[in-house]
Amino acid sequence: MIGETEIREESTPVRRGAEEFDFIVCGAGSSGSVAAARLAECGGVRVLLLEAGEDDDADSVREPAQWPLNLGSSRDWGFVAQPAATLEGRQLPLSMGKGLGGGSSINVMVWARGHKEDWNHFAAEAGDDAWGYESVLGYYRRIEDWRGAPDPVRRGVGGPVHVAQPDAPQPIARAMIQSAEALGIPVFDNPNGAMMEADGGAAIAELRILNGKRQSVYQSYVAPLATRRNLTIITGALVSRLLFDGKRVVGVEVLVDGQRRHFKAQFETILSLGAVNTPKVLMQSGIGPEDELSAHGIPVVQHLPGVGRNHQDHIAFGCTWAYRKPEAVGGGGCEAKLYWKSDSRLVQPDILQCQLEFPVPSPAETGLETPEHGWTMFAGLAQPKSRGRLRLSGPGVNDAVLIEPNPLSEPEDMAAAIAAVELCRELGNGAAFTPLVSGETAPATRDRKGLVEFIRRSAVTYWHQSCTAKMGRDSMSVVDNELKVYGIKGLRIADASIMPRIPTGNIMAPCVVIGERVADMIRAQHEL
Repeated sequence: MIGETEIREESTPVRRGAEEFDFIVCGAGSSGSVAAARLAECGGVRVLLLEAGEDDDADSVREPAQWPLNLGSSRDWGFVAQPAATLEGRQLPLSMGKGLGGGSSINVMVWARGHKEDWNHFAAEAGDDAWGYESVLGYYRRIEDWRGAPDPVRRGVGGPVHVAQPDAPQPIARAMIQSAEALGIPVFDNPNGAMMEADGGAAIAELRILNGKRQSVYQSYVAPLATRRNLTIITGALVSRLLFDGKRVVGVEVLVDGQRRHFKAQFETILSLGAVNTPKVLMQSGIGPEDELSAHGIPVVQHLPGVGRNHQDHIAFGCTWAYRKPEAVGGGGCEAKLYWKSDSRLVQPDILQCQLEFPVPSPAETGLETPEHGWTMFAGLAQPKSRGRLRLSGPGVNDAVLIEPNPLSEPEDMAAAIAAVELCRELGNGAAFTPLVSGETAPATRDRKGLVEFIRRSAVTYWHQSCTAKMGRDSMSVVDNELKVYGIKGLRIADASIMPRIPTGNIMAPCVVIGERVADMIRAQHEL
Protein backbone atom coordinates (compact mmCIF):
# COMPACT_ATOMS: atom_id res chain seq x y z
CA MET A 1 0.00 0.00 0.00
CA ILE A 2 2.83 2.40 0.81
CA GLY A 3 4.13 4.15 -2.28
CA GLU A 4 0.91 3.86 -4.24
CA THR A 5 0.73 7.08 -6.27
CA GLU A 6 -2.32 9.21 -5.66
CA ILE A 7 -3.14 12.86 -6.26
CA ARG A 8 -5.73 13.62 -3.63
CA GLU A 9 -8.06 16.59 -3.48
CA GLU A 10 -8.64 18.46 -0.21
CA SER A 11 -11.84 16.52 0.47
CA THR A 12 -10.18 13.08 0.17
CA PRO A 13 -9.11 11.47 3.47
CA VAL A 14 -5.57 10.18 3.87
CA ARG A 15 -5.29 6.41 4.12
CA ARG A 16 -3.80 5.21 7.38
CA GLY A 17 -1.60 2.77 5.51
CA ALA A 18 0.26 5.55 3.70
CA GLU A 19 1.87 7.34 6.66
CA GLU A 20 5.51 6.21 6.37
CA PHE A 21 7.83 7.36 3.59
CA ASP A 22 11.51 7.59 2.85
CA PHE A 23 11.42 11.30 2.06
CA ILE A 24 8.84 13.99 2.79
CA VAL A 25 8.83 17.23 0.80
CA CYS A 26 6.70 19.97 2.35
CA GLY A 27 5.49 22.44 -0.28
CA ALA A 28 4.88 21.95 -4.02
CA GLY A 29 6.28 25.29 -5.21
CA SER A 30 9.20 26.07 -7.48
CA SER A 31 11.77 24.27 -5.31
CA GLY A 32 9.64 21.57 -3.68
CA SER A 33 8.20 20.34 -6.96
CA VAL A 34 11.71 19.87 -8.33
CA ALA A 35 13.02 18.13 -5.21
CA ALA A 36 10.06 15.73 -5.05
CA ALA A 37 10.26 14.86 -8.74
CA ARG A 38 14.01 14.26 -8.77
CA LEU A 39 13.74 11.99 -5.71
CA ALA A 40 10.75 10.13 -7.13
CA GLU A 41 12.77 9.40 -10.26
CA CYS A 42 14.72 7.01 -8.04
CA GLY A 43 12.14 4.26 -8.20
CA GLY A 44 13.26 2.49 -5.05
CA VAL A 45 12.26 5.27 -2.64
CA ARG A 46 8.86 6.40 -1.37
CA VAL A 47 8.28 10.15 -1.66
CA LEU A 48 5.48 12.19 -0.10
CA LEU A 49 4.77 15.68 -1.44
CA LEU A 50 2.56 17.81 0.80
CA GLU A 51 0.83 21.00 -0.37
CA ALA A 52 -1.41 23.24 1.73
CA GLY A 53 -3.28 24.66 -1.27
CA GLU A 54 -5.45 23.26 -4.02
CA ASP A 55 -4.74 21.54 -7.32
CA ASP A 56 -3.86 23.68 -10.35
CA ASP A 57 -6.90 22.86 -12.47
CA ALA A 58 -8.17 26.36 -13.14
CA ASP A 59 -8.30 28.83 -16.04
CA SER A 60 -6.69 31.45 -13.82
CA VAL A 61 -3.62 29.21 -13.66
CA ARG A 62 -3.56 27.97 -17.24
CA GLU A 63 -4.37 31.21 -19.04
CA PRO A 64 -1.39 33.61 -18.86
CA ALA A 65 -3.44 36.81 -18.99
CA GLN A 66 -5.57 35.74 -16.02
CA TRP A 67 -2.77 35.69 -13.43
CA PRO A 68 -4.04 38.84 -11.61
CA LEU A 69 -7.26 36.95 -10.79
CA ASN A 70 -5.29 34.70 -8.45
CA LEU A 71 -4.21 37.59 -6.23
CA GLY A 72 -6.35 37.63 -3.11
CA SER A 73 -7.93 34.29 -4.04
CA SER A 74 -7.57 30.88 -2.39
CA ARG A 75 -4.42 30.43 -4.50
CA ASP A 76 -2.71 33.28 -2.64
CA TRP A 77 -1.54 33.10 0.98
CA GLY A 78 -2.46 36.78 1.10
CA PHE A 79 0.12 37.88 3.63
CA VAL A 80 0.08 41.53 4.71
CA ALA A 81 3.10 43.27 6.21
CA GLN A 82 3.05 45.21 9.44
CA PRO A 83 2.74 49.02 9.11
CA ALA A 84 6.05 50.48 7.94
CA ALA A 85 7.21 53.88 9.16
CA THR A 86 9.37 54.16 6.05
CA LEU A 87 6.20 53.94 3.93
CA GLU A 88 4.30 56.50 6.03
CA GLY A 89 2.57 53.71 7.97
CA ARG A 90 1.36 51.77 4.93
CA GLN A 91 1.00 47.98 4.98
CA LEU A 92 2.31 46.12 1.94
CA PRO A 93 0.23 43.27 0.50
CA LEU A 94 2.60 40.31 0.15
CA SER A 95 1.10 37.75 -2.20
CA MET A 96 2.57 34.23 -2.30
CA GLY A 97 1.43 31.22 -4.30
CA LYS A 98 -0.65 28.59 -2.49
CA GLY A 99 -1.36 25.40 -4.44
CA LEU A 100 0.40 22.97 -6.73
CA GLY A 101 3.17 24.94 -8.39
CA GLY A 102 3.27 27.61 -5.68
CA GLY A 103 4.31 30.97 -7.07
CA SER A 104 4.98 29.44 -10.49
CA SER A 105 1.23 28.87 -10.85
CA ILE A 106 0.21 32.48 -10.22
CA ASN A 107 3.21 34.63 -11.19
CA VAL A 108 3.95 36.64 -14.33
CA MET A 109 5.87 33.65 -15.79
CA VAL A 110 9.17 35.52 -16.27
CA TRP A 111 12.26 33.30 -16.39
CA ALA A 112 15.14 35.27 -14.84
CA ARG A 113 18.21 33.27 -13.87
CA GLY A 114 20.06 35.70 -11.63
CA HIS A 115 23.29 37.58 -12.28
CA LYS A 116 26.70 35.93 -12.30
CA GLU A 117 27.62 37.86 -9.15
CA ASP A 118 24.50 36.60 -7.34
CA TRP A 119 25.64 33.01 -7.65
CA ASN A 120 29.25 33.80 -6.85
CA HIS A 121 27.98 35.50 -3.68
CA PHE A 122 26.03 32.34 -2.80
CA ALA A 123 29.24 30.32 -3.23
CA ALA A 124 31.27 32.71 -1.09
CA GLU A 125 28.71 32.67 1.72
CA ALA A 126 28.38 28.89 1.61
CA GLY A 127 32.11 28.26 1.20
CA ASP A 128 31.24 25.95 -1.68
CA ASP A 129 32.02 26.53 -5.35
CA ALA A 130 29.17 24.19 -6.30
CA TRP A 131 26.88 27.20 -5.69
CA GLY A 132 29.00 29.44 -7.96
CA TYR A 133 28.07 30.70 -11.40
CA GLU A 134 30.05 28.17 -13.42
CA SER A 135 28.43 25.29 -11.55
CA VAL A 136 24.97 26.84 -11.78
CA LEU A 137 25.35 27.21 -15.55
CA GLY A 138 25.55 23.43 -15.62
CA TYR A 139 22.26 23.23 -13.76
CA TYR A 140 20.59 25.62 -16.16
CA ARG A 141 21.83 23.57 -19.10
CA ARG A 142 20.16 20.56 -17.46
CA ILE A 143 16.96 22.41 -16.55
CA GLU A 144 16.13 24.35 -19.70
CA ASP A 145 14.49 23.57 -22.98
CA TRP A 146 15.53 26.90 -24.48
CA ARG A 147 13.75 27.86 -27.70
CA GLY A 148 15.98 30.74 -28.73
CA ALA A 149 19.32 31.25 -30.44
CA PRO A 150 21.67 28.36 -29.58
CA ASP A 151 24.21 29.08 -26.84
CA PRO A 152 25.66 25.74 -25.72
CA VAL A 153 27.77 27.35 -23.00
CA ARG A 154 24.94 29.18 -21.28
CA ARG A 155 21.67 27.60 -22.42
CA GLY A 156 20.14 24.14 -22.20
CA VAL A 157 18.00 22.22 -24.69
CA GLY A 158 15.82 19.21 -23.93
CA GLY A 159 15.34 19.85 -20.21
CA PRO A 160 11.98 19.89 -18.40
CA VAL A 161 11.59 23.70 -18.36
CA HIS A 162 10.29 25.24 -21.58
CA VAL A 163 11.67 28.77 -21.93
CA ALA A 164 10.95 31.07 -24.87
CA GLN A 165 10.57 34.71 -25.80
CA PRO A 166 7.25 35.84 -27.28
CA ASP A 167 7.02 35.28 -31.03
CA ALA A 168 5.63 38.75 -31.68
CA PRO A 169 6.23 41.17 -28.78
CA GLN A 170 3.76 44.04 -28.56
CA PRO A 171 4.83 47.46 -29.91
CA ILE A 172 5.09 48.83 -26.37
CA ALA A 173 7.72 46.18 -25.51
CA ARG A 174 9.74 46.96 -28.61
CA ALA A 175 9.52 50.67 -27.77
CA MET A 176 11.08 50.01 -24.39
CA ILE A 177 14.04 48.24 -25.99
CA GLN A 178 14.47 51.05 -28.52
CA SER A 179 14.28 53.70 -25.80
CA ALA A 180 16.91 51.91 -23.71
CA GLU A 181 19.22 51.69 -26.71
CA ALA A 182 18.78 55.40 -27.35
CA LEU A 183 19.98 56.05 -23.79
CA GLY A 184 23.13 54.02 -24.40
CA ILE A 185 21.96 50.94 -22.49
CA PRO A 186 23.13 47.75 -24.22
CA VAL A 187 20.45 45.64 -25.87
CA PHE A 188 20.77 41.85 -25.82
CA ASP A 189 19.07 39.04 -27.71
CA ASN A 190 17.80 37.66 -24.41
CA PRO A 191 17.89 38.75 -20.75
CA ASN A 192 19.73 35.67 -19.49
CA GLY A 193 23.05 34.32 -20.69
CA ALA A 194 25.57 37.03 -21.60
CA MET A 195 23.39 39.86 -20.27
CA MET A 196 23.60 38.43 -16.76
CA GLU A 197 27.38 38.39 -16.93
CA ALA A 198 27.54 42.09 -17.80
CA ASP A 199 26.64 45.48 -16.32
CA GLY A 200 23.02 44.91 -17.29
CA GLY A 201 20.98 45.79 -20.34
CA ALA A 202 17.57 45.53 -21.96
CA ALA A 203 15.93 42.59 -23.73
CA ILE A 204 12.64 40.99 -24.61
CA ALA A 205 11.61 38.85 -21.64
CA GLU A 206 11.80 35.06 -21.47
CA LEU A 207 8.52 33.46 -20.41
CA ARG A 208 7.19 30.12 -19.23
CA ILE A 209 4.37 29.95 -21.80
CA LEU A 210 3.91 27.11 -24.29
CA ASN A 211 1.16 27.09 -26.93
CA GLY A 212 -0.51 29.96 -25.15
CA LYS A 213 -0.65 28.19 -21.75
CA ARG A 214 1.28 28.70 -18.50
CA GLN A 215 3.96 26.15 -17.73
CA SER A 216 4.27 25.91 -13.95
CA VAL A 217 7.22 24.17 -12.33
CA TYR A 218 4.81 21.56 -10.96
CA GLN A 219 3.54 20.78 -14.46
CA SER A 220 7.07 20.59 -15.83
CA TYR A 221 8.49 18.33 -13.12
CA VAL A 222 5.84 16.50 -11.10
CA ALA A 223 2.86 16.04 -13.42
CA PRO A 224 4.76 13.71 -15.80
CA LEU A 225 5.40 11.39 -12.82
CA ALA A 226 1.78 11.21 -11.67
CA THR A 227 1.51 7.49 -12.45
CA ARG A 228 4.58 6.50 -10.44
CA ARG A 229 3.74 4.16 -7.57
CA ASN A 230 6.44 5.62 -5.32
CA LEU A 231 5.07 9.18 -5.31
CA THR A 232 2.17 10.34 -3.15
CA ILE A 233 0.85 13.89 -3.47
CA ILE A 234 -1.59 15.33 -0.94
CA THR A 235 -3.23 18.73 -1.33
CA GLY A 236 -5.03 20.56 1.46
CA ALA A 237 -2.23 19.44 3.79
CA LEU A 238 -1.10 22.21 6.16
CA VAL A 239 2.18 21.39 7.89
CA SER A 240 1.87 22.40 11.55
CA ARG A 241 5.16 21.24 13.06
CA LEU A 242 8.13 18.94 12.76
CA LEU A 243 8.33 15.67 14.68
CA PHE A 244 11.55 14.88 16.54
CA ASP A 245 13.49 12.05 18.05
CA GLY A 246 15.93 14.06 20.10
CA LYS A 247 17.45 16.45 17.57
CA ARG A 248 16.56 14.33 14.56
CA VAL A 249 13.49 15.21 12.50
CA VAL A 250 11.53 12.01 11.88
CA GLY A 251 8.49 13.47 10.14
CA VAL A 252 5.80 16.12 10.24
CA GLU A 253 2.46 16.84 11.86
CA VAL A 254 -0.08 17.94 9.25
CA LEU A 255 -3.67 19.16 9.21
CA VAL A 256 -5.46 17.37 6.38
CA ASP A 257 -9.10 18.40 5.99
CA GLY A 258 -8.85 19.74 9.53
CA GLN A 259 -7.68 16.40 10.93
CA ARG A 260 -4.30 16.15 12.61
CA ARG A 261 -2.13 13.44 11.06
CA HIS A 262 1.47 12.34 11.43
CA PHE A 263 3.68 11.34 8.50
CA LYS A 264 7.04 9.73 9.13
CA ALA A 265 10.21 10.10 7.03
CA GLN A 266 12.74 7.30 7.33
CA PHE A 267 15.57 9.38 5.87
CA GLU A 268 14.91 13.12 5.44
CA THR A 269 12.30 15.85 5.53
CA ILE A 270 12.64 18.85 3.20
CA LEU A 271 10.92 22.14 4.00
CA SER A 272 9.99 24.03 0.83
CA LEU A 273 7.21 26.18 2.25
CA GLY A 274 8.56 29.57 1.18
CA ALA A 275 10.22 32.46 2.96
CA VAL A 276 7.29 33.00 5.34
CA ASN A 277 5.98 29.56 6.18
CA THR A 278 9.35 27.79 6.37
CA PRO A 279 10.64 29.98 9.23
CA LYS A 280 7.17 29.86 10.81
CA VAL A 281 7.18 26.05 10.95
CA LEU A 282 10.79 26.05 12.16
CA MET A 283 10.03 28.42 15.02
CA GLN A 284 6.77 26.76 16.01
CA SER A 285 8.68 23.46 16.08
CA GLY A 286 11.34 24.84 18.43
CA ILE A 287 14.05 25.86 15.96
CA GLY A 288 14.86 29.56 16.01
CA PRO A 289 15.74 32.51 18.25
CA GLU A 290 15.49 31.37 21.86
CA ASP A 291 13.88 34.61 23.06
CA GLU A 292 11.24 34.48 20.31
CA LEU A 293 10.32 30.88 21.11
CA SER A 294 10.30 31.39 24.88
CA ALA A 295 7.96 34.36 24.53
CA HIS A 296 5.35 31.98 23.12
CA GLY A 297 6.02 29.04 25.43
CA ILE A 298 7.65 26.95 22.70
CA PRO A 299 10.31 24.51 24.02
CA VAL A 300 13.65 25.21 22.36
CA VAL A 301 15.03 22.30 20.34
CA GLN A 302 17.79 24.30 18.64
CA HIS A 303 18.68 27.96 19.16
CA LEU A 304 19.22 29.50 15.71
CA PRO A 305 18.94 33.29 15.94
CA GLY A 306 18.85 33.73 12.15
CA VAL A 307 15.50 32.03 11.64
CA GLY A 308 13.06 34.70 10.46
CA ARG A 309 15.77 37.35 10.08
CA ASN A 310 17.38 38.81 6.93
CA HIS A 311 13.99 39.18 5.17
CA GLN A 312 14.46 40.64 1.67
CA ASP A 313 12.18 41.54 -1.23
CA HIS A 314 12.28 43.54 -4.45
CA ILE A 315 10.58 46.88 -3.84
CA ALA A 316 9.15 48.71 -6.86
CA PHE A 317 7.49 52.00 -7.80
CA GLY A 318 4.94 52.11 -10.59
CA CYS A 319 5.50 54.72 -13.29
CA THR A 320 2.56 54.95 -15.70
CA TRP A 321 1.76 56.40 -19.12
CA ALA A 322 -1.58 56.77 -20.90
CA TYR A 323 -2.02 55.23 -24.35
CA ARG A 324 -3.22 57.25 -27.30
CA LYS A 325 -5.54 54.33 -28.07
CA PRO A 326 -6.07 50.89 -26.51
CA GLU A 327 -3.19 48.50 -27.16
CA ALA A 328 -3.12 44.71 -26.99
CA VAL A 329 -1.53 42.85 -24.08
CA GLY A 330 0.85 40.03 -24.95
CA GLY A 331 1.37 36.84 -22.91
CA GLY A 332 1.03 37.62 -19.22
CA GLY A 333 1.60 41.31 -19.91
CA CYS A 334 5.35 41.40 -19.25
CA GLU A 335 7.41 41.16 -22.43
CA ALA A 336 10.37 43.47 -21.77
CA LYS A 337 12.94 43.62 -18.98
CA LEU A 338 15.78 45.98 -18.09
CA TYR A 339 18.56 45.77 -15.51
CA TRP A 340 20.98 48.62 -14.90
CA LYS A 341 23.25 50.24 -12.34
CA SER A 342 22.47 53.32 -10.26
CA ASP A 343 26.25 53.74 -9.85
CA SER A 344 28.78 52.60 -12.45
CA ARG A 345 31.14 51.46 -9.68
CA LEU A 346 28.80 48.63 -8.66
CA VAL A 347 29.78 45.08 -9.63
CA GLN A 348 26.27 44.19 -10.83
CA PRO A 349 22.93 45.85 -11.65
CA ASP A 350 20.93 47.21 -8.72
CA ILE A 351 17.98 48.52 -10.76
CA LEU A 352 15.25 46.20 -12.01
CA GLN A 353 12.70 47.50 -14.53
CA CYS A 354 9.72 45.32 -15.41
CA GLN A 355 7.31 46.59 -18.05
CA LEU A 356 3.62 45.70 -17.77
CA GLU A 357 1.48 46.28 -20.83
CA PHE A 358 -1.50 47.53 -18.86
CA PRO A 359 -1.92 50.37 -16.34
CA VAL A 360 -1.44 49.30 -12.72
CA PRO A 361 -3.28 51.53 -10.22
CA SER A 362 -1.03 53.41 -7.82
CA PRO A 363 -1.75 52.95 -4.10
CA ALA A 364 -4.52 55.27 -2.95
CA GLU A 365 -2.04 57.21 -0.81
CA THR A 366 -0.43 58.70 -3.92
CA GLY A 367 -3.64 60.48 -4.92
CA LEU A 368 -2.87 59.67 -8.56
CA GLU A 369 -5.49 58.64 -11.11
CA THR A 370 -4.92 55.65 -13.35
CA PRO A 371 -5.63 56.00 -17.06
CA GLU A 372 -8.22 53.68 -18.56
CA HIS A 373 -5.70 52.53 -21.16
CA GLY A 374 -1.97 52.68 -20.61
CA TRP A 375 1.11 50.85 -19.39
CA THR A 376 3.20 50.75 -16.23
CA MET A 377 6.91 50.30 -15.69
CA PHE A 378 7.83 49.05 -12.24
CA ALA A 379 11.07 50.77 -11.31
CA GLY A 380 12.53 48.35 -8.78
CA LEU A 381 15.45 47.73 -6.46
CA ALA A 382 17.30 44.63 -7.61
CA GLN A 383 19.73 44.62 -4.66
CA PRO A 384 18.02 46.28 -1.67
CA LYS A 385 20.15 46.90 1.39
CA SER A 386 17.23 47.06 3.86
CA ARG A 387 16.56 43.97 5.93
CA GLY A 388 13.37 42.90 7.67
CA ARG A 389 12.28 40.12 10.00
CA LEU A 390 9.45 37.74 10.81
CA ARG A 391 7.97 37.24 14.27
CA LEU A 392 5.44 34.80 15.66
CA SER A 393 2.11 36.04 16.97
CA GLY A 394 1.54 32.75 18.75
CA PRO A 395 2.58 29.09 18.91
CA GLY A 396 -0.29 27.62 16.88
CA VAL A 397 -0.56 26.65 13.23
CA ASN A 398 -3.32 29.24 12.70
CA ASP A 399 -1.45 32.07 14.44
CA ALA A 400 -0.36 34.56 11.80
CA VAL A 401 3.24 35.47 11.13
CA LEU A 402 4.08 39.12 11.76
CA ILE A 403 6.07 40.29 8.74
CA GLU A 404 8.21 43.41 9.15
CA PRO A 405 9.91 43.95 5.76
CA ASN A 406 11.41 47.29 6.83
CA PRO A 407 11.61 48.62 3.24
CA LEU A 408 13.63 51.73 2.35
CA SER A 409 15.15 51.82 5.81
CA GLU A 410 18.71 52.10 4.49
CA PRO A 411 19.73 55.38 2.80
CA GLU A 412 21.34 53.50 -0.11
CA ASP A 413 17.90 52.14 -1.03
CA MET A 414 16.32 55.57 -1.30
CA ALA A 415 19.22 56.77 -3.46
CA ALA A 416 18.81 53.74 -5.74
CA ALA A 417 15.02 54.22 -5.79
CA ILE A 418 15.38 57.81 -6.97
CA ALA A 419 17.81 56.69 -9.69
CA ALA A 420 15.44 53.90 -10.74
CA VAL A 421 12.43 56.20 -11.04
CA GLU A 422 14.42 58.86 -12.88
CA LEU A 423 15.70 56.25 -15.34
CA CYS A 424 12.19 54.91 -15.77
CA ARG A 425 10.83 58.36 -16.60
CA GLU A 426 13.67 58.99 -19.04
CA LEU A 427 12.88 55.71 -20.78
CA GLY A 428 9.09 56.17 -20.85
CA ASN A 429 9.29 59.74 -22.09
CA GLY A 430 11.70 58.78 -24.87
CA ALA A 431 10.92 59.31 -28.54
CA ALA A 432 10.31 55.60 -29.15
CA PHE A 433 7.09 55.80 -27.11
CA THR A 434 5.71 58.97 -28.73
CA PRO A 435 3.54 57.15 -31.32
CA LEU A 436 1.94 55.03 -28.58
CA VAL A 437 1.42 57.24 -25.51
CA SER A 438 -0.27 60.57 -24.90
CA GLY A 439 1.60 61.39 -21.70
CA GLU A 440 2.94 60.40 -18.30
CA THR A 441 0.46 60.07 -15.43
CA ALA A 442 2.74 58.87 -12.62
CA PRO A 443 4.83 60.19 -11.06
CA ALA A 444 5.12 63.19 -13.48
CA THR A 445 7.62 65.99 -12.88
CA ARG A 446 8.46 66.54 -9.20
CA ASP A 447 11.24 68.10 -7.14
CA ARG A 448 13.37 65.81 -4.99
CA LYS A 449 11.06 66.11 -1.97
CA GLY A 450 8.07 65.26 -4.13
CA LEU A 451 9.89 62.30 -5.66
CA VAL A 452 10.77 60.90 -2.23
CA GLU A 453 7.12 61.32 -1.21
CA PHE A 454 6.01 59.46 -4.34
CA ILE A 455 8.46 56.64 -3.65
CA ARG A 456 7.30 56.16 -0.07
CA ARG A 457 3.62 56.31 -0.99
CA SER A 458 3.77 54.22 -4.15
CA ALA A 459 6.15 51.43 -3.08
CA VAL A 460 4.86 47.91 -3.66
CA THR A 461 6.73 44.63 -4.01
CA TYR A 462 7.45 42.12 -6.74
CA TRP A 463 6.36 39.41 -4.26
CA HIS A 464 9.88 38.00 -4.13
CA GLN A 465 10.15 37.35 -0.39
CA SER A 466 13.35 35.51 0.46
CA CYS A 467 16.42 35.02 2.67
CA THR A 468 14.69 34.27 6.02
CA ALA A 469 16.62 31.03 6.74
CA LYS A 470 19.84 31.85 4.96
CA MET A 471 22.66 29.59 3.86
CA GLY A 472 26.03 30.53 5.24
CA ARG A 473 28.69 30.09 7.90
CA ASP A 474 28.11 32.96 10.33
CA SER A 475 26.08 32.99 13.54
CA MET A 476 22.92 34.11 11.73
CA SER A 477 23.01 31.30 9.18
CA VAL A 478 20.35 28.60 9.35
CA VAL A 479 21.57 26.05 6.80
CA ASP A 480 24.98 24.95 5.59
CA ASN A 481 26.16 24.52 2.01
CA GLU A 482 24.20 21.24 1.76
CA LEU A 483 21.03 22.99 2.99
CA LYS A 484 21.09 21.01 6.23
CA VAL A 485 19.72 22.88 9.25
CA TYR A 486 22.47 23.54 11.79
CA GLY A 487 22.22 21.35 14.88
CA ILE A 488 19.39 19.20 13.46
CA LYS A 489 19.59 15.88 11.66
CA GLY A 490 17.23 14.66 8.95
CA LEU A 491 16.10 18.14 7.90
CA ARG A 492 16.95 20.34 4.94
CA ILE A 493 15.44 23.54 3.58
CA ALA A 494 15.00 24.11 -0.15
CA ASP A 495 13.24 27.32 -1.13
CA ALA A 496 13.88 31.07 -1.41
CA SER A 497 14.41 31.36 2.35
CA ILE A 498 17.93 29.84 2.04
CA MET A 499 19.19 32.62 -0.23
CA PRO A 500 21.92 34.63 1.53
CA ARG A 501 20.94 37.64 -0.59
CA ILE A 502 18.07 38.22 -2.98
CA PRO A 503 19.14 37.62 -6.60
CA THR A 504 18.83 40.11 -9.43
CA GLY A 505 15.44 39.61 -11.08
CA ASN A 506 12.50 37.29 -10.55
CA ILE A 507 13.24 34.36 -8.25
CA MET A 508 11.41 31.40 -9.86
CA ALA A 509 14.43 30.20 -11.85
CA PRO A 510 16.87 30.36 -8.89
CA CYS A 511 14.33 28.39 -6.85
CA VAL A 512 14.37 25.66 -9.50
CA VAL A 513 18.16 25.51 -9.17
CA ILE A 514 17.78 25.18 -5.38
CA GLY A 515 15.41 22.25 -5.89
CA GLU A 516 17.85 20.57 -8.26
CA ARG A 517 20.76 21.15 -5.88
CA VAL A 518 19.03 19.68 -2.84
CA ALA A 519 17.92 16.62 -4.80
CA ASP A 520 21.46 16.05 -6.07
CA MET A 521 22.89 16.30 -2.57
CA ILE A 522 20.30 13.93 -1.10
CA ARG A 523 20.76 11.42 -3.89
CA ALA A 524 24.53 11.51 -3.42
CA GLN A 525 24.37 11.09 0.36
CA HIS A 526 21.93 8.19 0.22
CA GLU A 527 23.44 6.67 -2.93
CA LEU A 528 20.16 6.81 -4.82
